[in-house]
Amino acid sequence: MKEFSEYKGVYVFVQQVEGVIAPVSFELIGKAKELAKSLNTTVSAVLCGHNVAGLCDELGEYGADTVVLIDDPALAEYTTEPYAQAVYGAIDYFKPEIFLYGATTIGRDLAPRVSARVHTGLTADCTKLAIDEETGRLLMTRPAFGGNLMATIVCPYFRPQMATVRPGVMQKAPREEGRRARVLPFNLKIERNDRFVEILDVIKKMNEAVDISEAKVLVSGGRGMGSKENFRMLYDLADALGGRVSASRAAVDAGWADKELQVGQTGKTVRPKLYIAVGISGAIQHIAGMEESEIIIAINRDETAPIFGVADYGVVGDLNKVVPMLTKKILELKEQN
Repeated sequence: MKEFSEYKGVYVFVQQVEGVIAPVSFELIGKAKELAKSLNTTVSAVLCGHNVAGLCDELGEYGADTVVLIDDPALAEYTTEPYAQAVYGAIDYFKPEIFLYGATTIGRDLAPRVSARVHTGLTADCTKLAIDEETGRLLMTRPAFGGNLMATIVCPYFRPQMATVRPGVMQKAPREEGRRARVLPFNLKIERNDRFVEILDVIKKMNEAVDISEAKVLVSGGRGMGSKENFRMLYDLADALGGRVSASRAAVDAGWADKELQVGQTGKTVRPKLYIAVGISGAIQHIAGMEESEIIIAINRDETAPIFGVADYGVVGDLNKVVPMLTKKILELKEQN
């Protein structure tokens, strides 16, 4: 077993593209503050890029105590090898106890390569992080076996304890205007090798997919919808409420909704102000992705459906009658006002 006394602090990889920090980075800093409090340590953000020093103040306002700034022309755009060298160099020098990444396309590409170089474990796609009170180890929980099992994983023999975390799972801390982090410029030589790639061109394409994790109102359909055609009534209700449509895994697997609209352990985690679950039984895998919604309304003909156990309001009835009636009433009220 390694000697771990020299490993200290909770570190977060800050994902930024074209000078804009990804929301998941702020979420991770918020969680890192909780973990650091349990360990009586500090939170550091590792910011890689070129001419990105202007982002340090924002990271401080969201809770970072220190920003490790790695500025190099090779980091102007994300490519695997130079970023892997940069993050590995920071870990090798600062020796963090915990290191977190967002489970984004970039995070999922970067984290395993860094963990291999550091020679430590990596728990991917976590939905929960906590500190074991007895051992002080990081408890990393993630769905396994298609979401049918929640596995809690520890890394007892190596450091740092490393995890990628799904966007939308953690909550960012309230922004403290004027709060500043200590900025530590970290200069290291990024060596060009045969794993470098050259970006010839960047072609931007508008993504028509809706990010349901940002929606304030979600109308979600499940297996009980019966068909893709029946999802039309959910869109009508969502339009009336100024919200978006989402779906359970069963509805996505049936081809009634796109994968990007899936809520649950194998989909997205959401926290809207209003979540309307229509024809959703309430399997634990789905509930894990929406249970922190402010208000949950369930519509299901089965009065014993588990979804009613987490719902603030429940309607037992035929969704084919209830949903159109609800939509009509909402439109009438909007006209009156």
